[in-house]
Amino acid sequence: MARTLALVLAGATALAVAPAVAGPEPGRAEAEAAADKAVTYRVTAPYQQHANGVQAGYRPDQYCVFDRAGGTGALGYPHFNHAYDNSTDPAKPTALFYEDDGKGGKRLVGVEWLVHDRDQSLKTDDDRPSMFGVPFKGPNRGNFPGQPVHYALHLWLWKKNPKGQFTTYNPAVTCLPGTTRPQPRPSS
Repeated sequence: MARTLALVLAGATALAVAPAVAGPEPGRAEAEAAADKAVTYRVTAPYQQHANGVQAGYRPDQYCVFDRAGGTGALGYPHFNHAYDNSTDPAKPTALFYEDDGKGGKRLVGVEWLVHDRDQSLKTDDDRPSMFGVPFKGPNRGNFPGQPVHYALHLWLWKKNPKGQFTTYNPAVTCLPGTTRPQPRPSS
């Protein structure tokens, strides 16, 4: 006990006489990003049950979204809650992504934040947001009629993405045959 008390007092003395460091604390940004991710985990955990996500206002898209640009992977089924457009709050992602669970249900795999570009120009990015110490991707064109130019940040919380936690598409997520949006046929 005396040895433990001596170690505690020695540590406290070292902290008391440590010189003050100007600027941000080393590792502070990483600690804040980890704390923000913990918030996102906690808030989205109930959405593991698909019905809870829908009840919370996340409207499901009937189609599974995959990388049409020739890459590999998919987003899964996006569920948007547009009340959270422009949110950079870790507790309020704009979208949840689900995949088929193989049993007729859906499994939560990731989330996304979407922020509208202030000047709606693809040529400027002076309003690019960031979260978790990561800048959003964009500005991007809208993905459907009426969606503004925007920035997006994907976070693969519930399914590991071998290409990185913040990569847009996840090669570990697949769309079952017949579940993707039909492509318009080229006019002749």
